[in-house]
Amino acid sequence: MLTPGSCLVSDGAMTPTRTAVLVDFGGVLTSSVLQAFEDFGASLGGDPRLPLTLLSRDDVSKRLLSDHESGKIDQEAFEAGFGERLRAHGAIVDSVGLVDRMQAGLIRDEEMVRLLADVRAAGHPVALVSNAFGRDCYAGFVLEDLADEVVISSEVGIRKPSRQIYTIACERLGVAPEDAVMIDDLQQNLDGAARLGIAGILHTDAESTRRQLASTFGLLPTQ
Repeated sequence: MLTPGSCLVSDGAMTPTRTAVLVDFGGVLTSSVLQAFEDFGASLGGDPRLPLTLLSRDDVSKRLLSDHESGKIDQEAFEAGFGERLRAHGAIVDSVGLVDRMQAGLIRDEEMVRLLADVRAAGHPVALVSNAFGRDCYAGFVLEDLADEVVISSEVGIRKPSRQIYTIACERLGVAPEDAVMIDDLQQNLDGAARLGIAGILHTDAESTRRQLASTFGLLPTQ
């Protein structure tokens, strides 16, 4: 039986109906950003989810994050503003170096790096589509070695889940949105891509994502 998003050619092999991959950075090519933020919150004492709660529900914090990721304010401005919001909710925190401490728990996911290499080796172009957070969030990575195109929110002035950033990525790859699959660890970002017709994989781990790329979309050999 055929899986969704695939078809058979005359020799019985599966051929992809999607031909390109868009991929997030933090939480996909690294360990979980959400867990790193929660670990940072725990280091402050009190509710470990305070940073995540503020960034998702507090209007001032949400605006600071949006402005920083889209390149409107620099790291220091975000740190100063977010440090104030944390202190207003009872945390004892120094604003200087806040972004680096929030991301201190992130580690590189070598399995996902290999997966992207396999996708490209199979002849499918890859675009990295990332909301930048801090100057050093890509330290330890050569982004141009990971993907054919790199679209960073702070450089293009647009952040996920805006449809515009996915349009830019598809245009740079030379593919239609209906030919692309987006890999992201946040459903809201997949929802934004879906509005253009881009299929989505909600990333939890490299094994599951590899399986979906192979069995659902035919972008990798099945194992």
